[in-house]
Amino acid sequence: MKSYSTLPAGYRQIYTVNLQKDKRTATVINVSALGIAAVMIIPMHFFVPISTSFDWSGVLLPYALRFFVLFVSTLLYMVLHELIHGAAMKVLGTKKIRYGFTGPYAFAGSTDFYDKTGYCFVALAPIVVFLIVFAVLNCVVPRTWFWVVYLLQVANISGAAGDLFVTVKFSKMPKDILIQDSGVDMTVYSKSQI
Repeated sequence: MKSYSTLPAGYRQIYTVNLQKDKRTATVINVSALGIAAVMIIPMHFFVPISTSFDWSGVLLPYALRFFVLFVSTLLYMVLHELIHGAAMKVLGTKKIRYGFTGPYAFAGSTDFYDKTGYCFVALAPIVVFLIVFAVLNCVVPRTWFWVVYLLQVANISGAAGDLFVTVKFSKMPKDILIQDSGVDMTVYSKSQI
């Protein structure tokens, strides 16, 4: 796993994706995110009914508090998700990382080039970290707070549909690929013939 600050000799561009411009791919990713969310929420509702967290039964304060915590935690999660992408990039040797928001997407990007394994590490790091964190939290919070944490887990997995999409897409490409992820678009380079 490593990153390169410049593209090595002999590499040529073989693929590019920009989720702001490529509406078809963006639609596939967004529909996938909704599908993932549905698959996570519907069955879980039969184990822990959602009403356990969001039924206010005439007492507004506990309900409002859980809703507020969910809202603030979701915003915090989005920032931390991108910071973990950035930390993974740093582990691979990236010196400068750019963070931002563009449309519905938050991003961490760089001008560096990552090998396939390194890029998968960067793409999947936040998913894995928060999968573990939220699973542990769900085991220890009171039942009335279960859905607050579980909806963060849903946001973690479904919100990472783009990360999952590129990980699967790039895993099918030649072993020598290098990926440059500016945060808004990704460009893949290879020496191999496809």
